[in-house]
Amino acid sequence: MKEAKNSTENEDVKVFIVGSGPGDPGLLTLKAADCLKKADVVVYDRLVSDEILKMVNPDAEKIFAGKAARDHFMPQDQINQTLVDLANKDKMVVRLKGGDPFIFGRGSEEAMYLAEHDIDFEIVPGITASAGCGAYAGIPLTHRGYVTGVRFVTGHCREGQHLDLNWKSMADPQTTLVIYMGLINIQRISDELIKAGLPANTPAAGIERGTTEDQRTITTTLERLPECIKRANLKAPSLLIIGKVVELSDTIAWHTHAHECLLEEDALPTDA
Repeated sequence: MKEAKNSTENEDVKVFIVGSGPGDPGLLTLKAADCLKKADVVVYDRLVSDEILKMVNPDAEKIFAGKAARDHFMPQDQINQTLVDLANKDKMVVRLKGGDPFIFGRGSEEAMYLAEHDIDFEIVPGITASAGCGAYAGIPLTHRGYVTGVRFVTGHCREGQHLDLNWKSMADPQTTLVIYMGLINIQRISDELIKAGLPANTPAAGIERGTTEDQRTITTTLERLPECIKRANLKAPSLLIIGKVVELSDTIAWHTHAHECLLEEDALPTDA
């Protein structure tokens, strides 16, 4: 076995798969920042903020590989091969991803491809959107007496396929559901969870651009979440949180306070 070395001091490592966190540059880890300063090339995604890109070695080449739902600037296969090609040129390559590379970030696919091509790599974890956005919205993912666990789910399916999740297992009122990339399928998500037994009045939140100065948070119920997202015109990147813990946002939100979504039927009748 090779003798362990400190991250970027290991000259055998050619590719660093780095999580940049959910948006706030202050949440970037020290190891991630060190990688950016020493990189020869940075292959970065759409969700990496401009503030973080400013931390990159000014002499480094930057390659945009941005991806959004159903809109891939650079297909995943091409990204994988690009990392191998750059590493074979004896470059120190940073693959910079939003959030954490291993939580719906496809970092493991890239790592497997590098391993298959005998390229040494290192994974640098980042704060995932669920932890960062929840904290900045004042929504703890776990809280004693409220829930006994948390579950991360993708609300996006592969192109040409239908969203097919284990709705029954997800409809647990003792579990916090965190849904990544769920805007496109929010109506189906809400309907299926209610059909599977999760109460329609379960607290729910939508968080847009969490941890940034542009963060917006709406709170409502599971049943009303699709309509509230539409009314508020929430856009990607947005995170959905469903569960009793959403109630705590009223008390402990500190970054930006949530706006309760009120629909027309909530309005009090006026005198004629």
